[in-house]
Amino acid sequence: MASTHDHDHANRTGAPLAVAAERALTASGEQWTAMRAAVFNALTSFDKPASAYDVTDAVSTAQGRRVAANSVYRILDLFVAKNVAMRVESANAYLANAHPDCLHDCIFLVCDTCGRATHVDDDQLSARIRETAVATGFRPEKPVIEVRGRCATCP
Repeated sequence: MASTHDHDHANRTGAPLAVAAERALTASGEQWTAMRAAVFNALTSFDKPASAYDVTDAVSTAQGRRVAANSVYRILDLFVAKNVAMRVESANAYLANAHPDCLHDCIFLVCDTCGRATHVDDDQLSARIRETAVATGFRPEKPVIEVRGRCATCP
């Protein structure tokens, strides 16, 4: 995919991803609480976008107590607002942003067979969409593009 930015665009996983997420959240003036860390860790445990209920169940299991779904929803919404997570609109599901220190529009390739969503960055495509919107008098805030189909690993 085309990309016009010139900074490090590391796709982090594991502990480095959690550190990057914490830094991104605290840099925005928010706190990285134990509950937010638990929600983030649960979110990263899924290999495809997870619903808020999936994340709630994972946090509840990890903590050995029932966690309120509305608390998880609020945290996930905060994560999306602060670029720590992304929301796959058509699946009503979330995934951790592998590079929370890098702001891009959301472009997802969503597999209808296995449910995985791949986030791709194409700054030229994003710029054209924003320009087209502005030309009509519309003020785009955060474009989300989802392409449905079948991933390379699904027959």
